[in-house]
Amino acid sequence: MSDPTPSAATPGRGVLRAALWLPVLAAAVVVPFYLEGFWLQAGLFAMSAAIGAIGINLLTGAAGQLSLGHAFFLAAGAYSYVYLSSDVGLPTPLAALAAVAVAGVCGGLFSPIAGRLKGAYLGIATLALIFVGQHILFNAEPVTGGFNGRPVPPMELFGFVFADTPELVVLDVPFGSLERLWFLGLALLAGAAAFARGVLRGRPGLALIAIRDQEIAAGVMGVPVARYRAGVFVLSSMYGGLAGVLVALVFQRVVPDHFGILLSLDHLAMIVIGGLGSVGGAVAGAAFVSLLPQLLTRYGDALPLVAEPGSGGVSPAEAARILYGAAVVAVVLFLPGGLAGLATRLGRVRLKELKWAKSAAAPESRR
Repeated sequence: MSDPTPSAATPGRGVLRAALWLPVLAAAVVVPFYLEGFWLQAGLFAMSAAIGAIGINLLTGAAGQLSLGHAFFLAAGAYSYVYLSSDVGLPTPLAALAAVAVAGVCGGLFSPIAGRLKGAYLGIATLALIFVGQHILFNAEPVTGGFNGRPVPPMELFGFVFADTPELVVLDVPFGSLERLWFLGLALLAGAAAFARGVLRGRPGLALIAIRDQEIAAGVMGVPVARYRAGVFVLSSMYGGLAGVLVALVFQRVVPDHFGILLSLDHLAMIVIGGLGSVGGAVAGAAFVSLLPQLLTRYGDALPLVAEPGSGGVSPAEAARILYGAAVVAVVLFLPGGLAGLATRLGRVRLKELKWAKSAAAPESRR
C-alpha cells in the first residue's frame, strides 16, 4: 500500500508557502504610501535588475551558457521604446511590447552563434555585442541622441499616465511617477518570475538542465541541443529588453554609458550571489547588487573608509563593487547554491526541527 503522506504534505506546503508570501505581497503594496522617493526609485531599479537577472539566469543558470552581452539587450529594449513611442508614434504599451520584441529579434539574429558555441567561447562572442552596441548608441544620434541620450516618454495605459501629472492623490498620499510605476514594476516582475518558473518546471526546463549537465546524453535522448540553446538565448534577450524598458521609464532618460560592460557583469554577479538556476535567487541577488551602491551613497558619511565621490578615497560605488565582489568569492567558496541554496538549507533544518518536535511530543500526547 502506498504511503499517503507525501501527497498530503504537498497541499500543506503550498498553503504554508502562500502564508509566507502574503505578508511580503501586502508589504510591497503599501510601500508607496510610506516611503520617500529615494527608496521607491531604488526599489524600481531593483525590480528592473531582477527581471534582467531572471533572463540571464535562464541562459546561464539553467542552460549553462555564459553571456557577457546582456546589457546590449537592455539597451535594445530601452532605446526601441523611446524611438517607437516618440518618433514612430506608437501608443506606449504597444511601443513597450514592440521594444521587447526588438530585443528578441536581436537575440534571434545572434542565436545561430549561441546555438553552436558554449562556455567561455560564447562569453567572448557576446562581449562583441557590447562594443557594437556602444558604437551604435554613441554615433546613431538621430535615433539614440548620442552622448546625451534621449528623454523617455511616460507610459500611458488605458488613459492612466505613469507620470507626475495629472495630479493623483490616494488616501491623502500624492501619487507621482514613482508611486505609479511601483505597481507597474511589481506586475512586470511577478509576471516575469511566474513565466520563468513555469519554463524551468516544464519540459523546456528539464531539457535545458539536461543540456547543461550532460550535453551528449541529452542529444542521444533526442533533445535538439542547438535549438534549445538558441531559443533560451532569445528568451533571455526578451527579458533583457523588458528590463530595459522598465529602467528607462524609471530613469526617465536613456544614456549610452549606462549600458556598458559593467552592467553585464552586474547581472552575472546577481545570479551568482542569488543562486544559479533559481528565480527567487535571481531576485534576491538583484536586490543585493542594485541596492548596495545606493545605500552606500545615501549613508556613506556614517560608514568608515567610505569617502565622498571625487575626494580621493574609496567612493560609495567603488565600495559597493568591492563588497559584492567579495560576496561573489564567498558564495563560490562557501555557498555554491547562493542565497537560494542557503534558504533551502535553512528550510530543511527548520523542517527537521519541526518533525523532531512533533515526534517527541507524540508520546506525551498518548499519556
